[in-house]
Amino acid sequence: METKDCKDVGKLATFVPNKKLSVYNWFYFKEGFARELVTLLFDMFELEPGETVLDPFCGSGTTNLACREYGIDSYGFDVLPLCVLASRVKTRDYDLGKLGRAVKELRQSKFMSQDLGTVPKNIRRFFNPHTLEDVLFFRERLKGFENPVRDFLKLGLITSTTRCSWMYKDGAVLKLRKKPVPQFRKFYLRTLRKMVRDLGKLDTKPCETSIEFGDARNLGLEDESIDGVITSPPYLNKIEYTKIYGVEEFLFFGEEARPGLRSYMGLDTEAEPAFPDLDLPPAANAYFSDMKRILKELYRVCRPGARLGIVLGDGCFPTGVVHCDELLPKLAEEQGFRTERVYILNRRTCTRQRVIKVGKMEESLIIFKK
Repeated sequence: METKDCKDVGKLATFVPNKKLSVYNWFYFKEGFARELVTLLFDMFELEPGETVLDPFCGSGTTNLACREYGIDSYGFDVLPLCVLASRVKTRDYDLGKLGRAVKELRQSKFMSQDLGTVPKNIRRFFNPHTLEDVLFFRERLKGFENPVRDFLKLGLITSTTRCSWMYKDGAVLKLRKKPVPQFRKFYLRTLRKMVRDLGKLDTKPCETSIEFGDARNLGLEDESIDGVITSPPYLNKIEYTKIYGVEEFLFFGEEARPGLRSYMGLDTEAEPAFPDLDLPPAANAYFSDMKRILKELYRVCRPGARLGIVLGDGCFPTGVVHCDELLPKLAEEQGFRTERVYILNRRTCTRQRVIKVGKMEESLIIFKK
């Protein structure tokens, strides 16, 4: 197994480059990676139209949207309704005329007062009351539209709500940062008009795209149906997604909101350890137990010769660093994969009590082949 430093590619393991790209930037998913990382892997894996790519942790749909640009069929799965919505909206075909008429209809909507008492105080605190009332008004107004137009308008509403809030996502914590915010109605309508314009800038090719709710340990795909996998599972001991997206989940999904990814992965600390000979923290044992099941499922659905690009980071614990880029290849090879290369993208310091250094963490791109 070859290891190579690629710090020049490190920025592609973040969503930041996508912020400047039409459609990709419709929803800022801070745990995502860049379009350019996906296209680099397309070239490395020699993927072509007619082949099929899988992202079992699709997030905001970067892999699947890039596949549409290249004419590559794709599947995307996630357990968060917010991620499934964002990925579906970004990868659908639209009638631009219908979208334009819907935006005009919203602009002409007569405001009706909303009851802020339906929103818990822990959600209300992130908003100017006038902003929140506008958000609730448009949320109700969208019920009069049919899909796919309704979902398109909904994603614009979610993005605008976040941008016009006092929320600040700091790691796994939501913080309150009061600041001047735009007048919501104007901001929302401007966002929708930009989204409609963006569709005219994106050049896509004919292909099939499927975005579904799904657990990566049991995907329900046919055996040997996948030519390539490009994904990034949750990092060990890093972020609980439902905490930092909890406001959006409550306001826009309500009873649809499902348990977070950690409810599916890395939860069962009583599971049989994947590495019984190692003295790993209980959370790490649970994480690798699930990663073993995920790799087994990926081996089942991948065709012989399929290649996988998996971005992941090491885990930071008070007792030290758990090196995922060393342990995951061992699990993959147990399932039958061959590890071709490990690219080190970024290095960070692991600390306890914020100041005591306990080791160096790596963020890596690992290439496997079936």
